[in-house]
Amino acid sequence: MDTEAVLELIQEVAAEVINPRFRALAEQDIVEKRPGDLVTIADQESEAILTRELAAAHPDAVVIGEEAVFATPALLEGIEQHDHVFLVDPVDGTRNFARGSVDHAVMVSELRRGETTRGWIWQPQHHRAYVAERGAGATRNGQLIPRRDPGEIVDAPDGRTSRSRWWGMEDPFLGTVSRSAWCCGVDYPNVVDGIADYLVYVNVKPWDHAPGSLLLAEIGGAVLTRTGEPYTAGYSGPGLFCASTQALAERVRTQWPTIG
Repeated sequence: MDTEAVLELIQEVAAEVINPRFRALAEQDIVEKRPGDLVTIADQESEAILTRELAAAHPDAVVIGEEAVFATPALLEGIEQHDHVFLVDPVDGTRNFARGSVDHAVMVSELRRGETTRGWIWQPQHHRAYVAERGAGATRNGQLIPRRDPGEIVDAPDGRTSRSRWWGMEDPFLGTVSRSAWCCGVDYPNVVDGIADYLVYVNVKPWDHAPGSLLLAEIGGAVLTRTGEPYTAGYSGPGLFCASTQALAERVRTQWPTIG
């Protein structure tokens, strides 16, 4: 499937099985997989359709969805050794979705030998699509997003994280830190759109970060591990530092309190 066809598939699935359940979930439509970790019927049905259609269009590829990994964790083993992989996050920000928040998304990423080559983020309630192709730039609703100078220093940056112990932190180098959207499919685009300058994550799952990391890379930003290496989908963490420029990502990485 070409890049536009994958986006259209994602949008069709969201229109068919996600949007009708938004703010209309019955009690039995929500299950707690583990304390605080929810899955809804929309997650399950969206992943099933996306997995089926991507596998049919790309029989050479391994298609790995978030809910499939919950059932069979071994699916992620050797992810960087596969020639061709699609990662599916059927409803990113499930807790937001279940609570009726518009801040949720559908995300798909394509990997070739562990390198993320294409990424799609569709925000069905915001009607915004972010698409990135390695070496070809990134778009927002079909419009090319201007590339920033990777070496740009951001003064008084605005940081976001989901970890409450860091909310309200102020630092001469790190600026101010506030709560993230609790949805990578909203957080990463917020950095692209200038709503935030950087993100700090502790827990790392490949379907959460592969699309956004490529999106940032294509606009001059970066996602770095604790040791300063560029993020790849095989990285298991903990800790990611994501910023609108490479220089800011490195500053946050070196100045941030210990993650563990």
